[in-house]
Amino acid sequence: MSQALSDAERRDWLRLARTENVGPVTFDQLLQRFGTAGKALAALPDLARRGGRGGLKLAGEAQVDKELADGAALGARLIAACEPAFPQALAALDPPPPLIWARGRVELLDQPSVAIVGARVASAAGQRFARGIAAELGQSGHVIVSGLARGIDAAAHEGGLPTGTVAVLGGGVDDIYPPQNAGLYARIAETGCVVSESEPGRAAVARDFPRRNRIISGLSRAVVVVEAEFRSGSLITARLAAEQGREVLAVPGSPLDPRAKGTNDLIRQGAALCEGAEDVLRALEGLRGFREADRTYGARPTSDPDDALREAVCALLSPTPVSRDELVRATGAPASAVFAALVELSLAGRADLQSGGMVAAT
Repeated sequence: MSQALSDAERRDWLRLARTENVGPVTFDQLLQRFGTAGKALAALPDLARRGGRGGLKLAGEAQVDKELADGAALGARLIAACEPAFPQALAALDPPPPLIWARGRVELLDQPSVAIVGARVASAAGQRFARGIAAELGQSGHVIVSGLARGIDAAAHEGGLPTGTVAVLGGGVDDIYPPQNAGLYARIAETGCVVSESEPGRAAVARDFPRRNRIISGLSRAVVVVEAEFRSGSLITARLAAEQGREVLAVPGSPLDPRAKGTNDLIRQGAALCEGAEDVLRALEGLRGFREADRTYGARPTSDPDDALREAVCALLSPTPVSRDELVRATGAPASAVFAALVELSLAGRADLQSGGMVAAT
């Protein structure tokens, strides 16, 4: 269910989202528990102390002021996950990113979309294929989503420019990388849309790209991988798409080309084979639309964990992710108390709360 935020509430959302150790899962749990971002902010120092850490660094008013001013200077719009303008497909994720910055035609974010991703060092044939399939899918009414990287991403954006394309960035909405895509970025900002979960002015670092990839797949009904070596970011996008219930398609290639190893392996694992736009449209036939996210933020009853339960939960964690439900079964404690303990451990930097209800030791 959507709700409009006041300026003060939006500032609180931004402060909470930018606070140290508050990722999307922790943000969602805090909002479910306390009802408002303002109440969650007030509770954070005590929660972090319970988790075993003092001096949690909260995002300050000056930091929020600067981010809002930087976004306004770019003509970008800050949209919270609870607001009507937030893309429905992205809101259906569990959990969605708390906030996104969008620059350009925001209305494109709620149109049927297909992501096209692939190798940065792409072959000429791969780039031609990505450009052509993007153009065909655009003519069939689909917005093309990609990550503005060189190679396949850039070719997909070029093919989708006439009908609508969305670039999702790891850095801020003004972080043009690689620099040689500056002209393409300018055209997308003018006729398409640029999206980022990060604050304006931020240059992307390695840990930002998995979050970017999650948004690429989250915005899309299907993900097409054109070329990808093993362990590439494109395969991460494909895995996230499968976890999110999106269609995954891969373009086959020669076994002699390392750029085909990732795509051929995706097909081996069950991804649909893609030889053209017809294969994508066929995969999307009968695919139901995203239902409206049933996510309301209001304080829910919770059991505060004691020190013994908190440490018992922490002792059960390992680098291998485990479901929160498994931790509830292992401790025999109420689910609300276990979830609260995990939030406190996360704020203290002792637990990594992941999407899909998984958690691991940091």
